[in-house]
Amino acid sequence: MQDVTDLPFMRIIARRGAPDWFVTEYFRVHPDSCLNRYILRSIDENQTGRPVFAQMIGRDLPSLIRSAKELAKHDIAGIDLNLGCPAPIVCRKDAGGGLLRNPETVNHLIGSLREAIPGRFTVKTRVGYHSEDEFPRLLEIFRSHAIDGLSIHGRTVVERYQTPVHPDCVQLAVQTMPCPVIANGNVVDVSTAQSYLAQTGAAGLMIGRGAIRNPWLFSQLQSTFNSTPVFAPTYRDLWEYVLELYDEIARETAKFNPLAHVQRMKKTLAYISHGLEGDFEYDMRRARTPEDFQEICRKHLDHDLPIPARPPVGSKLFCGFEALTPAQRECS
Repeated sequence: MQDVTDLPFMRIIARRGAPDWFVTEYFRVHPDSCLNRYILRSIDENQTGRPVFAQMIGRDLPSLIRSAKELAKHDIAGIDLNLGCPAPIVCRKDAGGGLLRNPETVNHLIGSLREAIPGRFTVKTRVGYHSEDEFPRLLEIFRSHAIDGLSIHGRTVVERYQTPVHPDCVQLAVQTMPCPVIANGNVVDVSTAQSYLAQTGAAGLMIGRGAIRNPWLFSQLQSTFNSTPVFAPTYRDLWEYVLELYDEIARETAKFNPLAHVQRMKKTLAYISHGLEGDFEYDMRRARTPEDFQEICRKHLDHDLPIPARPPVGSKLFCGFEALTPAQRECS
């Protein structure tokens, strides 16, 4: 996730149970672009013990090929093309999810990049731009090129993050594609992860927002798969995570400004604080100084009650996750 899942965040996650691999924030690619040095550090200074895929976003083919070749000089696990970002500013430039409006352009880009990239080449997509009815045509394109993996955020671009995901589309991809298919979207805890895998048959899960809210989620899933005890974090564990992230990001900030740093932390805290008991989320939105930040954390997190396993039903940040729970499926 842009401006959140950077090198400091990768370090924090790895200390609590790393995923099988990481994907960088996306490198914006256009005729005048050069590789973002800060994002490159997520590759060159990666000490998590996990491989990293370099993610590109853009529509100019010569620039994408140039950037892919430059990235190949670094220690990457592969190149990933972003066809899933729903941000309006990105889609207006016909990049990210905006490319899905033109399947023939997608076909040309993927085919040309596949020829130009000697190593692993993967694609991140949504199930369509306007409607999931567009997905079979997109699958034909993905299947026609020898991509090494397909990650699917199970919503359309226009749905952004505001609906349940469409597991049937991911399942169709699993049945269609010769490469591994990874399911993404609405994984907020072990139960939703298990349900998504069961409904789709996907080879794995890509987790973004859910892991920001709960950095132990990867280790909890590993414990579940291995039938070992699952760690249940407390508010004090969450406090330690927040303060550690605060310090890591501060250490990586070239021109540190205490007030700006608090505002930067709010981007991440929006996911972490959401749905916690009391007024933590309300108070954190109004924090201005580092002293405010520290005191709010101490006031709300300095105890050993377990944190909620999932966000509240009806959440605006995690819309529709309850549709993946077993109880919801039995009622539908």
